[in-house]
Amino acid sequence: MPLRSAGARRVARDPVYHPLFARYYARVSVAAESRLGMAGVRDRLLAGLSGRVLEIGAGNGLNFAHYPRTVPEVVAIEPERSLRQLAVEAALRAQMPVDVVPGAAEALPVKSEAFDAVVLSLVLCSVRDVPRALGEVRRVLRPGGQVRFFEHGRGGGRAMTFTQRALDRTVWPPLNGGCHLSRDPVAALRDAGFELGPYRRMLMPEKGPVLPTSFCVLGTAWRPEE
Repeated sequence: MPLRSAGARRVARDPVYHPLFARYYARVSVAAESRLGMAGVRDRLLAGLSGRVLEIGAGNGLNFAHYPRTVPEVVAIEPERSLRQLAVEAALRAQMPVDVVPGAAEALPVKSEAFDAVVLSLVLCSVRDVPRALGEVRRVLRPGGQVRFFEHGRGGGRAMTFTQRALDRTVWPPLNGGCHLSRDPVAALRDAGFELGPYRRMLMPEKGPVLPTSFCVLGTAWRPEE
């Protein structure tokens, strides 16, 4: 049997491996902080959080600088190795302890009911199994714990939704790290048994051309008290 290198074995264990997309995303996401107003969106996403927080799909760690001081600890899950390395660097600059660990949204490597809040930021578009991932979110949240979410998904009229679905069936996911354009994050949270709080639908960018990626939603949901 041919021997594989240690590097090959590490790649095989990674739940997500999109090195080219990871490099592209790292550059584009940093530029979007100012050009698309993403820094302000992150502030609104995380404002008022307190307690122990789990962030799923932390990417290159751009949220870390926006957590309020009322959050004593963040555990950040990132499955893609290149982005995870950047997230570790961002964690070193954060004002609170941030533990960056590998893992997939569908099988979170943390204990049940261990967190006061879960943050989902542009991650439900790319998970392989949305219901299973949200089931994991319910598992790790304490009863009454909250979900803060900022996601993109389905939107626009018939022509736009047709375009989103057509892209999802063809070139978009392979070229963009498994991202899908036509998912409905609000409906997915509701179907997973979360109580939806206030949420706001918005376009990103708010001014400029409307693209298949432009339809976003920012809001809060809760795990019901049980």
